[in-house]
Amino acid sequence: MSIKNYSTPTKKYRFLISAVHSIYRLLNSTYEVNELISRMGRLFCQFFNAQYCCIVLLDPNKKYSIIKCTINDNKKLVVYKKTQISGRVEEKIIRGSSAVRKGNLLGVPLISEDLVGFAIIKRTKPARPFDLFDQEMLMTMAEQAVVGIKNMQLYEEQQRIVFGSIKSLVTFLNTQVSRDYTHSPYFSKLVCALGAEIHLNEKQLQSLKYASLLHDAGKADIPMTILTKTTKLTDEEYDIIKKHPVKGAQILRPLQVLRPAIPIIMYHHEKYNGTGYPSQLKGGQIPLGARIMSVADAFEAMVYGRPYRQRMDIASAIKEIKKKSGTQFDPQVVEVFLKVIKKFNKKVYLEQDGSKAEH
Repeated sequence: MSIKNYSTPTKKYRFLISAVHSIYRLLNSTYEVNELISRMGRLFCQFFNAQYCCIVLLDPNKKYSIIKCTINDNKKLVVYKKTQISGRVEEKIIRGSSAVRKGNLLGVPLISEDLVGFAIIKRTKPARPFDLFDQEMLMTMAEQAVVGIKNMQLYEEQQRIVFGSIKSLVTFLNTQVSRDYTHSPYFSKLVCALGAEIHLNEKQLQSLKYASLLHDAGKADIPMTILTKTTKLTDEEYDIIKKHPVKGAQILRPLQVLRPAIPIIMYHHEKYNGTGYPSQLKGGQIPLGARIMSVADAFEAMVYGRPYRQRMDIASAIKEIKKKSGTQFDPQVVEVFLKVIKKFNKKVYLEQDGSKAEH
C-alpha cells in the first residue's frame, strides 16, 4: 500500500492502520539492526511512493553515523558505517530534533529520549510534494520503529557480552584439554556457513555457533593420558571418550542462554545409521544442528589431525565424507558441505606444532 489518494478521513485512518501494522510486522520478523533499517527504508519508499530513502543512526556526539542505509531509484541498497554527517537537511534535523519538509523532500528525526538518528525520503520522479499528512505519518512510523531499534541495540549489546563470556569459557576449557583436540580457527565459521546454507534462522544459527565453540567441553573431564594417547584406545578408554557429549551438556546446562545449544552438543557424535553415541539416535531423530556439527567435526578431525590419526589433505578428507554419506552423515548435510567447503579449500589450517600449512 502506498499513499495515492487519501482524501477522506476513512482512507487516512486505513492508511495509518496499515502503516502501523507493517512496522509492527517488520519489528517482529527482524533480529539485526542493519537488516531492520534496510527493510525499513524499503518500506518507507513503498508507503510514500518515494524513490530515495536514507536512514541514519548517529554516534553519541551526533557528528558521525554508526549505521547509514540508503536506497536509490533502482531500490539499490547501500549500507555504510562511520561516515561524517554533512548536508544542510541532515544538520537541520539534528540541530532542531525536528522534521524538515520541502517540496519532494521529507526528513524526520528518530527520537528515543534523545535524538538517535533520522530518516529522509525523496520523490525524484514528477509527483505531488509531501504534505503535512505525509510528515505526520512518517513521524508516526519512525516513532514506532525507533523503539524496535533501541531494543535491538540493547539485545545486540547483551549478545556481545554473552559471546565474550562464552569465548572466555572456551579459552578456559581449552587449557584443560590437550591442544591436539582443539579446533582450527575456521571450525566455527565452517559450521555456521553450513547452517546458513541450509537456511537456519537467526536463533538457530546463534545456537549452532555457541555449540560449535563448546561442543567438546566435556573433554575437560577426560584424563590427559587418554586425550594424548597415540596408540589405539582400549575399550575402557573409548567408553570414557564416549561420555564427553553428556559431560559437556551437564557442564553447560545451568547456563540459560546455552539451553538451545545443548541438544547439538549432546548428539553431535550420533551417526545417521543409528550406530553413534550416546543414544544411538537415527536419521531425523538427530537434531539438525548435531547432524551439521557431525560433518564439520569429522572433517576437522581429518584435516587438522589427532594424536591417533595422521593429518589428511583436504581432497582425501572430502572423499571420506562422501564415502560415509548415508551411513555416518546425513546425505543432505553432506551435499551442502560439498558446496560450502569449496570456499574453504584455500584456508590455512594450523599444524599440531603451531606452524601453518596450505592445501
